[in-house]
Amino acid sequence: MDGSTLQRADAGDPAAAAALLAQHLTGLHAFVRLRMGPPLRRREDSGDLVQSVCAEILGNLSRYQHPGERQFRQWLFKTAERKIADHWKHQQRLKRDPAREELERAEAAFDKLAEDEREVILLANVVGLSRAEIAAQLGKSEGAVRTMLSRALSHLAELVEESGEQA
Repeated sequence: MDGSTLQRADAGDPAAAAALLAQHLTGLHAFVRLRMGPPLRRREDSGDLVQSVCAEILGNLSRYQHPGERQFRQWLFKTAERKIADHWKHQQRLKRDPAREELERAEAAFDKLAEDEREVILLANVVGLSRAEIAAQLGKSEGAVRTMLSRALSHLAELVEESGEQA
């Protein structure tokens, strides 16, 4: 790296800072992917983390003076390590959240319903349509919609219960 790029970045030149980051982007991406480990790589895109690191570095450039390339690289990779640790902690909190686990079970059960069951539940419980409005939209009688909704909700409850027994 040419010393003037580092000096211009230290002086707050955004183009120089971007050039500095570009010179280290390949190494940063490899570092992030390898540090993430398989569990986090399955849940997060390493490119998103790299972007987050670059945004933070660019946003905080004025707070840090880089006496040399080695110190800049250390700051860059320390920032990446912290971002990875933060994302790992966030994933761990999500895994331990019982409400989240229950939501995931309900979503998985919902996905197993037939299309017409999903539709009537969505229209009634998410969109908030009345039974009469659903009937008009689906071209059915209001009584048929009530029966259909009752059966769909019952089926959903069974699927959620089954998934709880398997967990």
